[in-house]
Amino acid sequence: MEQRIQMRIAQIAAAADFFPGVVIVHDLRTMGVAYMSQRGLRMLGTTLAELQALGSDYNLKYFNPSDAEEYIPKLLGMLERNEEDEIVSFFQQVRTADSPDWVWHLSTVRVLLRDDQQRPLLSITFASPINLLSHVTPKVARLLEENAFLRKNQLLFAQLTRRERQVLQLLALGKSSGTIAKELFISTNTVITHRRNINAKLHPETQQELARYAYAFDLV
Repeated sequence: MEQRIQMRIAQIAAAADFFPGVVIVHDLRTMGVAYMSQRGLRMLGTTLAELQALGSDYNLKYFNPSDAEEYIPKLLGMLERNEEDEIVSFFQQVRTADSPDWVWHLSTVRVLLRDDQQRPLLSITFASPINLLSHVTPKVARLLEENAFLRKNQLLFAQLTRRERQVLQLLALGKSSGTIAKELFISTNTVITHRRNINAKLHPETQQELARYAYAFDLV
């Protein structure tokens, strides 16, 4: 089995540095890095031996843990289903050697090698920095910003009642308290009370931020 692992990694390594992104092979037995292309090692300012010594702590050192809440369940689901040719794609933030700030990457993962019982043994990831995709960067940046807003505020939004969400939806559409009252068949004072409760739960600094909740959580 170890020979099969090394042969498969050698196959990947032979071509990995020709790709316009970073290629990573993970050993799913330890969740550590088994191989990374030279582009990735230069980006992180490290060596393959250093990454292998980190084991699963590699993720804690180089990746923003807030992103893991979104992509870890996707990866675990892929491994559990263990379907041929299934891939999982996600955004994640990486801390590189050249910048103290997080750099967004688009990563795609699939199973690379299975053992004799067809259990996943190795996975392969292709990661491409978003800032290299100049023609889609503005759109991607807006998507990432909205996704970050949603994750940050989902617990606040969850406090809203069904009626409060209806009122928020209509507010985001620019409707007045009087118009909302007529559409929902409630009094204007009741709408005002709902608006007060919404503000108390969401703590928006501006009306624009209040509307942002409606857009981020698909009310409009």
